[in-house]
Amino acid sequence: MQSYEATTDDITVTVRPMYLDGQSDFLARRFVFAYSIIIENKGTESVQLMRRHWLITNARGEVNEVEGEGVIGKQPVIDPGASHEYASYSVLETFEGTMEGSYVMQKPDGGEFMVVIPRFVLRAAAN
Repeated sequence: MQSYEATTDDITVTVRPMYLDGQSDFLARRFVFAYSIIIENKGTESVQLMRRHWLITNARGEVNEVEGEGVIGKQPVIDPGASHEYASYSVLETFEGTMEGSYVMQKPDGGEFMVVIPRFVLRAAAN
């Protein structure tokens, strides 16, 4: 399984996508992809994940933009040397596409900064 990684200001985001053949339906043009994400804090102070922003692009170049608070209903605090891992999914109408985005992190002093989620490829039958 291929992984994608980006580091911004001592925060490393690693993504591992996977095609879910059993939940997809080629004839209905429904391609389901899961992805796991590990967010590692390699810095010296705690950070809290406040918001997420995704750009999901299908093979026709159509972009679906998704924004919201936290990830899967949580706004985790990630201490120095610790990580937060979660899994989610996306559904495309095309055989392949890409996802990329960013997280807004908050420092203990209230300052916020953006962390890059690397662009990763979603491709049916790529496992």
